[in-house]
Amino acid sequence: MTSTLIQNVDVITLDEKGTILRNSSIAVEGKTILAVGETLADFTPDETIDGYNHIALPGFWNAHCHAAMTYERGWAEDLPFPSWLNEKIWVAESALTPEDVYWGAALAACEMLRGGVVAFNDHYFHMDRVAEVVEQSGMKAGLAWCVFGLGDHKEIGANLQGTLQFIERWQGRADGRIRLFLGPHSPYICPPDFLARVAELAAERSLPVHLHVAESVEQVDNSVEAHGKTPVAHLAALGIFDVNCIAAHCLVVNQEDLETLARHRVTVAHTPITYMKLAMGVNDLSRFAAHGINVAIGTDGPASNADLDMLAAIRQTAILQKHQQREPRAVPGDTALRMATQNGARAMGFSDSGVLAAGRAADIVLIDMDKPHLLPRHDLVANVVHSAKAADVTHVMVEGRWLYRGGELLTLDEAEIKATAERGALRLVEKEMWSVREYRG
Repeated sequence: MTSTLIQNVDVITLDEKGTILRNSSIAVEGKTILAVGETLADFTPDETIDGYNHIALPGFWNAHCHAAMTYERGWAEDLPFPSWLNEKIWVAESALTPEDVYWGAALAACEMLRGGVVAFNDHYFHMDRVAEVVEQSGMKAGLAWCVFGLGDHKEIGANLQGTLQFIERWQGRADGRIRLFLGPHSPYICPPDFLARVAELAAERSLPVHLHVAESVEQVDNSVEAHGKTPVAHLAALGIFDVNCIAAHCLVVNQEDLETLARHRVTVAHTPITYMKLAMGVNDLSRFAAHGINVAIGTDGPASNADLDMLAAIRQTAILQKHQQREPRAVPGDTALRMATQNGARAMGFSDSGVLAAGRAADIVLIDMDKPHLLPRHDLVANVVHSAKAADVTHVMVEGRWLYRGGELLTLDEAEIKATAERGALRLVEKEMWSVREYRG
């Protein structure tokens, strides 16, 4: 068990009081924070890091993404959502191989680590390969193999039974750094009887669920026409929300939907840059806050967002809500940071992360504050939320282990990953034998 002392560092703890410490220290022993802000006379670290001109804060949790969609970054630009999905994304994904997913996810892991992300909640295909990336990288993750329930010939890599086998293969591996989810795509794709079966299995096996919900007015209108219920009400009636559930987006929800989400303690994953880039509209998060709904921040996939930069998503969450609500006090202070750290960690089943305090997981990020755009330091939280960039992150620790240090990735071969991923992505979109999936809004 190794120990580390980070000294001479400013600390954003994100504890209940919002404590901020100047020129302080963090002691780490093994996987856990031993002390914050205290001088321990009997603590003899294996390593000491000088944190002068740096801020330490909890690592970021990307609450909803499709990591291997790095392969489709820049492939589907300037299109409305139905065309983007139907004419580009479904087409390319029909040609995906497990090897594509591995290298695409590895490229995503390099990008996320460089931006201070310690964990990601992934919803995609061929998830054994993503799990390998998580194991190798040292990151944490929630993994859901996306399934449609439209027949085995429509699935990518596994049907529902196959996803259960994937879960059995990976349960407890990677030193417990992986949580496994069931991943039906959405109520607009998956038939009701299939969703009911997913809910039944989730309850029987105590598995959480991760899916897309209520992304457009069209989806809501179609749901009401087909089922007599909004997507949220439809999922609740089928039992999907009877277990821990992360519902991505929830852009179009009414008052009853909000009450349902709150009653079932559903976490909503908010991905603001995708909403703006695809012109989908944006939800007023004050409505969610008024109901006590846990909202976490994600990037969505690089095919829609174009990157996996959580600092950008944090900033856009705060700015967009101020604009949307016409209220400069919307998403104040460290609220966006909590959404991007402890809210996502709790939803993914890692409740010991997201706060820098004794006894909590040593998932720590250091940001270099000695940059023109981060001076002066009137308000450290404002510096991080509104001014910091992914490139300002210098160190990332997960469970007491450095994964990124001084600008160098320590667990992944970045040069090989970049070269292999780009070759694979170009080859993917050149393939001609594609089967097109139909988007039903």
